[in-house]
Amino acid sequence: MALDGITTAAIVSELKDKLLGGRIDKVHQPLADEIRFSVRSMGENYRVLASANTAHPRMHITKTSRENPMTAPLFCMVLRKHIAGGKIVDIYQPDFERIIILKIESSNEMGDLTIKNLILEIMGKHSNLILTDENHKILDSIKRVSHDKSSVREVLPGKTYVFPPSQNKKNPLFLNETEFGHLLHRQEGMKIQDFLYKSYTGISPIMAAEFCYRANQDGSDACQQMTAQREAQLFQSFSHAMDAVKSSQFQPQIYYQKQGGKILDFAVLPMTQFGTCYAKPFHTVSEVLEAFYTEHDNAAHIKQKAHDTRRLVVTNIERCIKKKEIQQKTLQDVSEKDKWKRCGALITANIYAIAQGATKCKVIDFYDTDMPEIEIPLDPTKTPSENAQKYFNKYNKAKRTLAALEIQKKQNDEELLYLESVLNALDTVKDDADLVEIRTELADSGFLRRQAQKKGQNKPKKAKPMHFISSDGYEILVGKSNLQNDELTLRTAEATDLWLHTKDIPGSHVIIRTNGQSDVPIPTLEEAANLAAWFSKAKNSSMVPIDYTQRKNVKKPNGAKPGMVIYLTNKTIYVTPSEEKVNQMKSE
Repeated sequence: MALDGITTAAIVSELKDKLLGGRIDKVHQPLADEIRFSVRSMGENYRVLASANTAHPRMHITKTSRENPMTAPLFCMVLRKHIAGGKIVDIYQPDFERIIILKIESSNEMGDLTIKNLILEIMGKHSNLILTDENHKILDSIKRVSHDKSSVREVLPGKTYVFPPSQNKKNPLFLNETEFGHLLHRQEGMKIQDFLYKSYTGISPIMAAEFCYRANQDGSDACQQMTAQREAQLFQSFSHAMDAVKSSQFQPQIYYQKQGGKILDFAVLPMTQFGTCYAKPFHTVSEVLEAFYTEHDNAAHIKQKAHDTRRLVVTNIERCIKKKEIQQKTLQDVSEKDKWKRCGALITANIYAIAQGATKCKVIDFYDTDMPEIEIPLDPTKTPSENAQKYFNKYNKAKRTLAALEIQKKQNDEELLYLESVLNALDTVKDDADLVEIRTELADSGFLRRQAQKKGQNKPKKAKPMHFISSDGYEILVGKSNLQNDELTLRTAEATDLWLHTKDIPGSHVIIRTNGQSDVPIPTLEEAANLAAWFSKAKNSSMVPIDYTQRKNVKKPNGAKPGMVIYLTNKTIYVTPSEEKVNQMKSE
């Protein structure tokens, strides 16, 4: 859900509880639109994230860390100068807006105590992080907004800070039943749900829908349809929620779809409209935001970084497909090579009976058991002997073409299968290490230019396979790239471990660690087969064939591309991939 005024209030409540009176220590700016700083408060060290990201602006306590640039950006240097070592004396949310203000007491160059305001404005693409002094003069902002970008409100050093333009909404913390009724009946043609979030500050459409649901109202009904009883029910629902906000009775939860297990939304108040979903409770708002946005931010980050690699792989796949089409056409063109050889032999056998300058000849085809009479086209400018030689040359050329074509076709098919396996691996990428491994693999295979490591640059951490535990307690490992598949199958797995892979379909290698046991329980085998199917090109198919055998039966041919193996004495199990079953398995 959008980070609305209610969620903002929950964040402010938590930050006040933990950070008020604390001192700011280290300040970093790992991303262009994100600040992280440490706060020492009540004997604890807290790391705070403040992001003005266009898609996911927010502020909360975090346990994660990001790599910082070698040189601190300008805004980071300004923050270090003005608030490092400062004491947080207040944290508040003005008028229930999506704005968080940290009031920080710090010493200036003369040693005098001054007040600085660190302001996070949560406004979608207009989100910003701004530092002002006690006189509301802007010292700097993480995004500078000039007159060219906004003629309404400039955000530049030296300018006076003003709040974003008001939309004449009411503060729901001061909800009044009489005023609520007057506002409701003045909305001609407006839906009830729209009335709630368009009339009151900090109410998102999803929360407006929740208030309607709690009051047993249809949010799409027009306001003029409301009776006195329905109006009272809606007000009571709205008022009850705001009482919970005022008393900080928040219940942070993430809601998951039961079918598929995907994250649906998060909320800090119970969302009764999500009654069919699975709700996972968290102790704090920060934990909810960390879990929710980490997944979304990481997915967006990886998708962006993998864009060029994916485009390279797709381009090469398209090239292989075009080459395959040309090879198929060439194969059709030389499919009559034996006929040409036969024509040459028949012309030679009947050369005495063929007149010079003839355009065709009729001969008995003694290669056919029925001995039919056939007609062979001739070139009248050539002698019968030259016509025979022309057919033999055509046959020999087709034979050479076919021999070369078989080699090229085999190479192209192997390359296409390999590239499709890389494309499948890109779909399972979870972090930068996985992506680096795939790019290294492509460089080793000649599809990508190898990049030299810069001096002083840390070596990328080694990617690890996905780890699952079956319902019977067996450890299951799943490769995320072809290099990892090789490592997992050829070096990590024991000879008696069970190896699984989709039959003739690009996908991950899956290993069941058997610990030397000869028999694996059927549920574990089915769960591992489901993993093999899900992390393959056939994840959206049904009844996917999964081959399985002991690891000792799997070999890698000399010169084979990464991830390519051969195996013998296998069995096959058929499964329909299920993401829900994947999510149900315990994993690291």
